[in-house]
Amino acid sequence: MILPPDPSRTPRPWGRDQTRLHRHLLRRPTLLPAGGSLLVAVSGGQDSMALTTLLLDLQPLHGWRLQLWHGDHGWRHESARQAADLARWARSQGLDLKLDRADPAPGSEAAAREWRYGCLAAAALQGGCTHVVTGHTASDRAETVLLNLARGSHLRGLASLGASRPLAPAAGPLRLARPLLILDRSDTGRLCRERGLPVWTDSSNGDLRFARNRLRADVMPVLEALHPGASRRISAQAERLEAQAEAEADLLDLALEGLQQGECPARLPRRRLAGLAPASQRRLLHHWLRRHLGREPGSGSLETLVDRLVRGGDTGRLDLPGGWQLHWDHSTLWVRSPDPLHGRDQRQ
Repeated sequence: MILPPDPSRTPRPWGRDQTRLHRHLLRRPTLLPAGGSLLVAVSGGQDSMALTTLLLDLQPLHGWRLQLWHGDHGWRHESARQAADLARWARSQGLDLKLDRADPAPGSEAAAREWRYGCLAAAALQGGCTHVVTGHTASDRAETVLLNLARGSHLRGLASLGASRPLAPAAGPLRLARPLLILDRSDTGRLCRERGLPVWTDSSNGDLRFARNRLRADVMPVLEALHPGASRRISAQAERLEAQAEAEADLLDLALEGLQQGECPARLPRRRLAGLAPASQRRLLHHWLRRHLGREPGSGSLETLVDRLVRGGDTGRLDLPGGWQLHWDHSTLWVRSPDPLHGRDQRQ
């Protein structure tokens, strides 16, 4: 049952956005559990400001304890001033805001992301939080789908940017949650205008040297003009692919058990694998390697691998992402770890 807002408990404004998010969270109670401690990543842009306001609106119904985090990469001369302004706004809302500033500034987008999520994990653990919450919207997910599609991603890459996932292997049970995937960027912009929220613009978002910025500026407007609502539909398709990938993973686990027939999980019998259709080989190898590597093996690696196995040969080796190696002889495939502390050979 969907509870209506109680004016005595929720003096903050209530409208269609609050209703949509409230219903979404009731359908997915583990996304942001009632009574949980949440660390909200706030950049100061419209998406994170809309997220913070919506969580404050719904807080009386869900009983969350909210903390805010802001990361200053040190890339822009105005970033320190914006961080201070954001901290003052947070205090006006009765919220704690933790500020982290990178020193030295990250040298790339990938390094910035690694720094950001490392700080979030540390802040969440220090604050006793169970979930880190970000303001990613359907627009962000649609952009990610298109970028991964252009890169030739595996099916799982097209289902990326899901609603929830573990924050990081080293962060234990901490989870990353993205509750705003039911909204798009036009929704968050409208909400900020309606509520008169301050929004701090990141000047680097206009730098067209970054692929996502070019896609956002040149591609998405064309798709939305041709098919209004395209971002939401692409995001919804990614969600369906995510559900399909989860179901397929269960089936692939069963298939691997049958293929291995009680042998060591780190080994695959080559002859049994070679007896399957090439498409089935690719699916099983991808699933098996992803379990061992903890990351995507890469679609190019899989194509190369299947081709080399089909061509025969008693022994071979293929280098994989992250320093991992796949080896095989006439009867068996096995992986070799890049970390000598864990033993180089995973055949046992």
